[in-house]
Amino acid sequence: MVTTTISLPSLQKLASGKVRDLFALPDPDTLLFVASDRLSAFESRGASVVMKNGIPNKGAILTLASAHWFAVLAERIPGLRTHFLSLELPAGLGADEARAVRNRSMQVRKLQVLKIEAIVRGYLTGSAWNEYQARGTVHGIAMPAGLQLSQRFPGGAIYTPSTKAEMGAHDENIHPDEAWKELGDEETARRVQELSLQIYEVAAAYAEERGIIIADTKFEFAKDADDNIYLVDEVLTPDSSRFWPKDSYEPGREQDSFDKQFVRNWLIKEGLKGKEGVEVPADICKATEDRYKEVFRLLTGKAFEDASGT
Repeated sequence: MVTTTISLPSLQKLASGKVRDLFALPDPDTLLFVASDRLSAFESRGASVVMKNGIPNKGAILTLASAHWFAVLAERIPGLRTHFLSLELPAGLGADEARAVRNRSMQVRKLQVLKIEAIVRGYLTGSAWNEYQARGTVHGIAMPAGLQLSQRFPGGAIYTPSTKAEMGAHDENIHPDEAWKELGDEETARRVQELSLQIYEVAAAYAEERGIIIADTKFEFAKDADDNIYLVDEVLTPDSSRFWPKDSYEPGREQDSFDKQFVRNWLIKEGLKGKEGVEVPADICKATEDRYKEVFRLLTGKAFEDASGT
């Protein structure tokens, strides 16, 4: 079964994004964060394109993977704050509502989200590779000559933020030194950059022990009323990261992956990049689901079916 629309009549819907819907809860400091099975890829007229159909179990995989990572990171990074509170369903949901959001929802703290996409890249791939080929830079940062596709950055992971545009607008890559303009002050920009790199390094080491390379990933952060910074949204999922199998990694070529790149490659091959109204064939959806489940198993040590109780 694929869930692309989330209906919770007993709760007020506050926002609906490419994949997630956000609902108000009786506690004014808490929100319900629900992941659908919707699939987005590439952009059209400056906004991400959402496919007509979704990936089975995708929302549950993303939610349970994020919950796992929140626990891992909190254990390994003393003092790290996250918005995650619980996977428990809120009281008062009807039976149909509870079935609709079980395993795909989390209760989270209500915070002020920072207007930046905190991207960390450990390897030269994707749009970073395209920029490097054209100008020898990544997000405006000068890179050594002679780097190969998929090569690990010789100086270690780099922070390459982008703007966080409003719905329907286009995120823009920016130089790290320009991030403070989006965040309002240099101190917040510095803290976000340091946290992003620290989280990536800890997660990358954890993943490598389990046979997975995190080539790059995207984090989001928020603040509370006391100016504390929290890691929010999904974290280190196949939707927000590039995951490569370590045992077949070889620089100089495209890598096999356990993430959304599989769908992107199909769209490119079929000449559908950036096209709206695309229905992804069942075999591509199933292969994508299988990849998401496999990387979930490798990273968490549990089969998705066991973790979700389905």
